[in-house]
Amino acid sequence: MSTPFDTVIENIKKRGYHNHRTQEHSNLVSDGIFIQLLERCEALRRDFGEGRVRRWLNVPAPGGRHRKIDLFVGEPRPSATDGKGSPDYDRARICVENKSVVTAHRNADARFSDLDEELQAIHRVKPEAVLVATVMVGLARRFLNIPDGVRKAYRSREEEFQKKIVPRLSSGDQLLWTEFPMAISQNRPDDARRTLEKFRQIKTRPPAQTHILGYDFVLIVPVYIDNVNPPHVARKNPFGIDVNREYESMLERICKAYTARWQS
Repeated sequence: MSTPFDTVIENIKKRGYHNHRTQEHSNLVSDGIFIQLLERCEALRRDFGEGRVRRWLNVPAPGGRHRKIDLFVGEPRPSATDGKGSPDYDRARICVENKSVVTAHRNADARFSDLDEELQAIHRVKPEAVLVATVMVGLARRFLNIPDGVRKAYRSREEEFQKKIVPRLSSGDQLLWTEFPMAISQNRPDDARRTLEKFRQIKTRPPAQTHILGYDFVLIVPVYIDNVNPPHVARKNPFGIDVNREYESMLERICKAYTARWQS
């Protein structure tokens, strides 16, 4: 099956490289999850079609800590200015957070803390909301950093960068490693495993136990992205993660929880 993470990979192939400095890939995941939920979840499809709920991307999280909820589905607050309403934390129904540890596994602790803080902030306001986290974990031992490395070498030569470098990215051109050594981020052999174990420690909760602080589902997706070789979702991975099955389980869990909590 095709997942939103496959869409991210296709986007990287089209662009040529993964830009970890933008929100683009998180938005693709959020949109993809929501579209497939509408296809599979009758209760959500009906509520959305009748205007009882809406979906927003990158909604500032409660608490004023400069965090954002990547996908927010909930009842709109009545608005006198636009007639459509705006997101209301007290009326949240589904909140999805998308994180990735692809470029440097030293960032795993920070991303873990982000998820924990966002979980606590949302749970304080609306514990009944269906809370989900997705995490892309990179398997590559090294990564060619394009926005912070290669592009700096072409700072005043954008046209040359687009014509001479971009077509070579994610194509398997091994000469890129030797041409841009200053742009390489190295990962240790066990970094991916350590990152996976770290995110498996995220708090989760059993179905229907909304009083418990925890995500309803945490989806970990191994990916191979290094900006030199062709990227792919690592469906064959050393951790035994069945990406398709886990993704299906996530959609099913969200739909069941949504239906149980929001349909009288």
